Amino acid sequence: MSQPLPPKTCSIDRLVTVQEDIDKVLRGEKTATRRNGRYADPGEIMELNGHRFEVTNVYQQSLGELTDEHAKTEGYETVEAYKNYILSLHAGMPWLPHMKVWVHEFRAV
Repeated sequence: MSQPLPPKTCSIDRLVTVQEDIDKVLRGEKTATRRNGRYADPGEIMELNGHRFEVTNVYQQSLGELTDEHAKTEGYETVEAYKNYILSLHAGMPWLPHMKVWVHEFRAV
């Protein structure tokens, strides 16, 4: 049996906010997003431009565990491309392999 999730640190409407990411979700190129906090519960619905997406899974992962397959769910071909994008959004943020993030996986409904 899985552990209960800790309380959310933010609301689902803040899960995907960058226009480039919204466009990738709408095109089906992005099916997951990683955040420092927990923004949604499984089963919750995210709305983007009138389209609905159900959060299917929420779990923690360290940055060092990221593979190119994980990067593809974020809409990037490689971990390096995803890392460069994230660091361009968060100036001065370190990319530490042991740093944990919350993965939110979703699908169109």
